[in-house]
Amino acid sequence: MSAAGFHAVIPAYKPAEGLMDIVRGLAAHPFASIVVVDDGSGPDFAGLFARVEAMERVVVLRHAVNLGKGAALKTAFNHLVVTDPDGLLVTLDADGQHAVDDVMAVAARLRADPACLVVGTRAFTGSVPLRSRLGNGLTRILFGLLAGIRLGDTQSGLRAMPVTFARQLLALKSQRYEFELDMLLTARHQGLALVEVSIRTIYLDGNASSHFNPVFDSLKIYFVLLRFALSSVVAALIDNAVFLAAYEVSASVLGSQVAGRLVALVVNYAMVRNFVFLSKDEHSFPKYVATVVGLGALSYGLIRLLTDELGLPVIAAKILAETAIYAINFLIQRDIVFKARSDS
Repeated sequence: MSAAGFHAVIPAYKPAEGLMDIVRGLAAHPFASIVVVDDGSGPDFAGLFARVEAMERVVVLRHAVNLGKGAALKTAFNHLVVTDPDGLLVTLDADGQHAVDDVMAVAARLRADPACLVVGTRAFTGSVPLRSRLGNGLTRILFGLLAGIRLGDTQSGLRAMPVTFARQLLALKSQRYEFELDMLLTARHQGLALVEVSIRTIYLDGNASSHFNPVFDSLKIYFVLLRFALSSVVAALIDNAVFLAAYEVSASVLGSQVAGRLVALVVNYAMVRNFVFLSKDEHSFPKYVATVVGLGALSYGLIRLLTDELGLPVIAAKILAETAIYAINFLIQRDIVFKARSDS
């Protein structure tokens, strides 16, 4: 691997002394720089970071307070965007979970194809803490449903990417562990290939050094993956409220359906495009409108069927119809409306 333009990035919060060994192992390889971010570890760790900073080719960036893993990664990314905008980088954790030879394998895969995001994928075999096994399994399933991509390890901190892609991640709002999922979703929706490299599964002392909060941080991660459901709930509430108000006035199912859809469309498009699918495709709106019109017609047909043939109340029929086509709506938006364009 060539030395020029390839950097290692390590976010660190209250790291163990083993951080010195990690950096020393990386320094034996021709990285252009090793960027370590002290994410507000405090004065008790100042000596350790000072020793790390004294090593050749090491840059230490500091947060005054703990801002989270995502924020630390963005601090390092911003530094590299400024200093080497055309470079490549590999990220790894500070807790010893990533062997240096695995780091080099992931970096080498990116070197072979710089237009991708490489993820070091663990097999989760052997002695793996239960919370890690269950958490990764659930996240993997939800990510597969949302992104339409099967990825073996959605929470791996060992990743390699071009600095040009890292630049795009600076605008993400996520600050903590959920940032790494947002990174995958951004790659998916911007058409950047996701490539996996098998790495060893290493947990030291039952992962005791991890600062991952199994409740708070897990909720943040699942919130990232459930954003479509949440935005759909908001849109459904608006749609049904307008539908009900219009039906009370007009007693027209068709007119009320159109009114509800139009109002929900205006609100939901912006939420889904920017908040759920992270899409930059400026051509998605016509496809979104076509989807709304098509599924609106389907919903109207179902409402008429349920009310005229089965005698259900209009509002009950409306809710049943919308629930029935929910999955279809999601799949169309994921795979057609907001699908990454090959020229983006």
